[in-house]
Amino acid sequence: MKKGINIWSFPGDASISDCIRLGKEAGFEGIELSLNQTGELGLQAGDKEVQAIAAQLKEADLEIAGLATGLYWEYPMTSDDPAVREKAMDICKKQLELASAFGVDAILVIPGAVGVDFVPGSAVIDYEYAYERAQESIRKLVPYAESAGVAIALENVWNKFLLSPLELRTFIDEIGSEYVGSYFDVGNVVHNGYPEHWIRILGERIKKVHFKDYRRQAGGLHGFVDLLAGDVNYPAVVEALRLIGYDNYVTAEMIPAYTHYSEQIIFNTSNAMDAILGRTPSLRKPDARQHQGQS
Repeated sequence: MKKGINIWSFPGDASISDCIRLGKEAGFEGIELSLNQTGELGLQAGDKEVQAIAAQLKEADLEIAGLATGLYWEYPMTSDDPAVREKAMDICKKQLELASAFGVDAILVIPGAVGVDFVPGSAVIDYEYAYERAQESIRKLVPYAESAGVAIALENVWNKFLLSPLELRTFIDEIGSEYVGSYFDVGNVVHNGYPEHWIRILGERIKKVHFKDYRRQAGGLHGFVDLLAGDVNYPAVVEALRLIGYDNYVTAEMIPAYTHYSEQIIFNTSNAMDAILGRTPSLRKPDARQHQGQS
């Protein structure tokens, strides 16, 4: 398994080049980028932007571990509005296009939602309609995924939808394409389940993996904590991943960042992942002067 870091783990105002530099310095092998509405890698991005970022990655000897996006919270595939569902599919097509250009094998896709507590004003969609609409959208996107050579990996998130590994497995199998699978987030299931169970049930359907940790006693969004500080049984998780033959990226998604000296979370996460994966921790630390604004 390869060790990656998601770009959302970095300070919000950090440039892609800064994230690449810091990720490499902390000992990661790859960085997962995000497609945004605007910015360095926005919906308008094309060959020029891809080539510029790819050159930075090559110079740093860092791979691109994946391509995520947070745009599906605003444009869910399960919306009552057909125009919103169409926009969601357009976003996915753009993800596939960019992922193919970068040489990424799978993209993170949120297949919609029944309800989202942490998004103010989020609509509540009848479960059966959500299921039908999500499947319809993904089925329409399969030919684009096949053409791009990039898998659509559905992430398990707090969307009150596809709530068990059995249901997610059924959803994927009903699509019936090797280009549709799971983007399994370890931390997201801890509040009501056990990630090692999900891994064994989803098996080879897992295309990508996110590492997070969660403390049940804290509850809610406050339950997300540093790796090894929560209730994820990481020895069992790694054993399950090895059992199913998973050898792709495990990518840390550390949200939120620290309030102070936020770059430190990147180094702490790297060392925790070394321990989880049975590697010798790098014990690298950032130059304190970077955090104190000193020259």
